[in-house]
Amino acid sequence: MSENESNLLDIFDDANGNLALGEFEEAIVGYRKTVAIDPEFFDGWQALGMALMKIGEIKEAIGCGLQAVTLEPNDLLAWTALSQMYVQDGNIPDAEAAKQNATILGIGGKVDKTR
Repeated sequence: MSENESNLLDIFDDANGNLALGEFEEAIVGYRKTVAIDPEFFDGWQALGMALMKIGEIKEAIGCGLQAVTLEPNDLLAWTALSQMYVQDGNIPDAEAAKQNATILGIGGKVDKTR
């Protein structure tokens, strides 16, 4: 593991600790750092979106959720989280579409057959 990867994981672990303690703003700062270090860090985008949703920053959370499903289109939890974000935003058609992708994955299908 490179020093950069180790640093990223340390920051991510610290942010997870902040989240567990209900320190959402501190967790968000940490998650933002992880995706700045590695813009393709799926776990960072997923966690950032969920933390932003917790504090009511729904539009930005949706952006993070979209980035997560772009990086990992066959991740059931990412689609489920994105559906929840859309529900909180009042966007039921997109929430239903995301839920449908989660359902497909839940029964063993694939959203992106190339992955």
